[in-house]
Amino acid sequence: MICLKRIYEPKSDDDGLRVLVDRLWPRGIRKQDAEIDLWLKDIAPSPELRQWFDHDPVRWSEFNRRYRAELLSKKEALAELREKARGQTVTLVYAAKDVEHNQAVVLREVLSSGP
Repeated sequence: MICLKRIYEPKSDDDGLRVLVDRLWPRGIRKQDAEIDLWLKDIAPSPELRQWFDHDPVRWSEFNRRYRAELLSKKEALAELREKARGQTVTLVYAAKDVEHNQAVVLREVLSSGP
């Protein structure tokens, strides 16, 4: 099972393996307080795509398309996450305020769709 959670929400026992999928460390959170098991910066959108998107819902459809295209070159990281999710819950942790329009949403869809 793959879940999503903002890093600003408290950790729960149901989270399983907590994987941060942001390229930049979230503001206002100390690393020791985040309780992150794995930080996969390289699976996050490229700096150029992240800056272009700027969490603008109007750009969501195009962001979704471009990020999926970027993920095509990250097969190893995707395979690693899929494997981890086979035997346990994996929670993709992100910092974005918008819970519907962020990279973790796209990443979960890609991971859930299979290889």
